[in-house]
Amino acid sequence: MQDSPIRRHHVQISGDPRAPALLFAHGFGCDQRVWRFVAPAFEPDHRVVLFDHLGSGRSSPDAYSPTRHATLQGYADDVVELIERLGLRDVVFVGHSVGSTIGLLASLKNRGAFSRLVLLAPSPCYLNFPPDYFGGFERSELEELLRLIERNDLAWASFLAPVVMKNGERPELREELQQSFCSMEPGVAHRFAAATFLSDHRGELEGVRVPSLIMQCRDDSVAPPQVGEYLHRHLAGSTLRRLAATGHCPHMSHPEETVDVIRDYLREAAMAA
Repeated sequence: MQDSPIRRHHVQISGDPRAPALLFAHGFGCDQRVWRFVAPAFEPDHRVVLFDHLGSGRSSPDAYSPTRHATLQGYADDVVELIERLGLRDVVFVGHSVGSTIGLLASLKNRGAFSRLVLLAPSPCYLNFPPDYFGGFERSELEELLRLIERNDLAWASFLAPVVMKNGERPELREELQQSFCSMEPGVAHRFAAATFLSDHRGELEGVRVPSLIMQCRDDSVAPPQVGEYLHRHLAGSTLRRLAATGHCPHMSHPEETVDVIRDYLREAAMAA
């Protein structure tokens, strides 16, 4: 069916269909391909579900709504609809960057659908509000980034990609991310960037009741250490793991460590159940 969430989000399912589901959500400017170094490791013991946010990757262009997707809640509603359409329960949601926030919001809308949240380089707010909160960016910096995106000046991608990726000794990763940024339709990129970088979802954290793993990267300019610590203080039942991985995309730059930390967390959770 053309309007099915499965087709809209270009859903790909692998692994054991009888096993617990892992749902992987990518971040801004990417698509499900960023999980290619991580997701296959979980196929023997899980039902692995990959999808593209609307407006990204190979999702259906006609399904994207400038109104609905002007906020992260619109993306969270998409996730809830997708989970319900697939008939999933007790989902382990693995989100990267803003994908983590989308997962947190989705868990508030349908608490019973999720068993665990795995938050990879998460941030509920990318703005600095000194002296109480340091999100990594001044508003003026992000507004200039949004102006570049709105003008379709691709300099924004060449500026943002190395800041996000780091790991300069592996230029192929930066180039892949930059190309992914540039592949977005400019209007979609501008709205998604505004929803990502100018939103503040700190106020919703206290309502989250799903246990979570916070994976904090080393030398991450996008989600600095203070953000991981803030989330750990405000998310009930959270576990904070500091990674040796540098940059903001450890699932691409350090997939082995990413897999090991997630696997250990899930194993410990199963033993404690």
